[in-house]
Amino acid sequence: MTLRIGNASGFYGDRFDAMREMLTGGELDVLTGDYLAELTMLILGRDRLQDPGAGYARTFLRQLEECLGLAHERGVRIVTNAGGLHPAGLAEKVRQLADRLGLPVRVAHVEGDDLTAAHPGALAAHAYLGGFGIAACLREGADVVVTGRVTDAALVTGPAAAHFGWTPTDYDRLAGAVVAGHVLECGTQATGGNYAFFRERAREVRRPGFPLAEIHQDGTAVITKHPGTGGFVDIGTVTAQLLYETTGARYAGPDVTARLDTVRLTEDGPDRVRIEGVRGEAPPPTLKVGRNRLGGFRNEVAFVLTGLDIEAKAELVRQQMTDALAKATPADVRWDLVRTDRADAPTEESASALLRLVVRDPQQEVVGRALSGAAVELALASYPGFHVLAPPGKGAPYGVFEDVYVPHGAVDHVAVLYDGRRIPVAPAQETLVLDPVPAPPLPEPLPPGPARRAPLGLVAGARSGDKGGNANIGVWVRTDDAWRWLAHTLTVDLLRELLPETADLRVTRHPLPDLRALNFVVEGILGEGVAAQHRFDPQAKALGEWLRSRHLDIPEALL
Repeated sequence: MTLRIGNASGFYGDRFDAMREMLTGGELDVLTGDYLAELTMLILGRDRLQDPGAGYARTFLRQLEECLGLAHERGVRIVTNAGGLHPAGLAEKVRQLADRLGLPVRVAHVEGDDLTAAHPGALAAHAYLGGFGIAACLREGADVVVTGRVTDAALVTGPAAAHFGWTPTDYDRLAGAVVAGHVLECGTQATGGNYAFFRERAREVRRPGFPLAEIHQDGTAVITKHPGTGGFVDIGTVTAQLLYETTGARYAGPDVTARLDTVRLTEDGPDRVRIEGVRGEAPPPTLKVGRNRLGGFRNEVAFVLTGLDIEAKAELVRQQMTDALAKATPADVRWDLVRTDRADAPTEESASALLRLVVRDPQQEVVGRALSGAAVELALASYPGFHVLAPPGKGAPYGVFEDVYVPHGAVDHVAVLYDGRRIPVAPAQETLVLDPVPAPPLPEPLPPGPARRAPLGLVAGARSGDKGGNANIGVWVRTDDAWRWLAHTLTVDLLRELLPETADLRVTRHPLPDLRALNFVVEGILGEGVAAQHRFDPQAKALGEWLRSRHLDIPEALL
């Protein structure tokens, strides 16, 4: 008995046609859509300030206008977290749509994640709920289930628990579904999107199809995609997604803690990867709450420095802007010189560097008119060739994301059915503190031999991402010999040397031998989270690619 669960959205703004593609491309039992991220919750919170009836992903509703009839005709249930901050409101909109289309669709929703009232000053504070509220809705016959802030993997564990009758203590089975859900949650990242070795199959990744999982009663799963769709599924694409935005061997959630160090991946045919062996443990005693608040206002200006004397030009404008901003004194001032220039360049653009100034302050006027006036007044009085990419504006609000934790019993997790009945979802009865997993034994090192200086990316893939102010970098290789080298070579000290931005930050390394992978967690590199725009790459999406571009001595046998 197999449950086929597909994904049609990895974020708010993903490919609009994906829902139709997944419904028409092959067999499915459940179609999921993940629309929420840390930044999305802030965006929806700002929407709700303007309109109390807003706060959900409007794209989902527009997709349903085209596809609700298809889903009903094909018997595909839809489960989505597009409810955002207002799942009841979106559920009512879906009911109205079904009535207008003349479809007998039963719509339920899950609530209880909203803890904003308990966090004064927060724009939105929402607990990450598990999948058993979704399961309750489906067991009672819901065709569409709308949630707010659940874990991304809950969109898969909920349907699986409902279909197979799993209980809250079926930890190994739930953990298998969590791993499958984590692979699906970012859509085409599991089918060749954003893939380190994309050049090997470049023609196939021009328009990758969305993934699906065949879940089995015992919690094992096969990751695949509809026949004839673009992209590809192999051990590399699944490994990359498994490492995305995770930390160590324990991947904790509200239903179960999945042990990533037990995951085994095997090829199961073309575009099919089997996930098995996943062990689960009781969830931790607390639930994560994502808290978003407005941090103040920010503004920026990018000065273009062209040709000769780049460093001297940068120093001159720094001094001039420092003098001009002396009265305003923004709370935070950051300068970054990006050397995109090269000598004797054939075009003006390639002869130019960018000097980026970012200012932040609780008061908008401090970063608005003060910065704009100071920058514009230098137009005829600064370095030769003075110009900026765009004039600075009035200053825009920025957000701050924080993790806080509450006991399981602090939330009222409720499944609200299509007929108005409310089914309480019990909190976890068994919990387990997340102690560190002992370091696994490493393989024997690769015997010494000739080596040459080359980019790490010639032998290793990587994928990186954000968790609040921290970033993770998952690095993996595809052969046992490469793993023997990587496990002993890429230490924390070497990572800090290759990525100087991490030199003064806490970095933790987590080996995952069964995946031939290392996962590094870099604490604080993203400041106060993506919404604060702390660095050039605020979600650390390309941090792994920077690492792959760095040169080190690699055994010739691997090259």
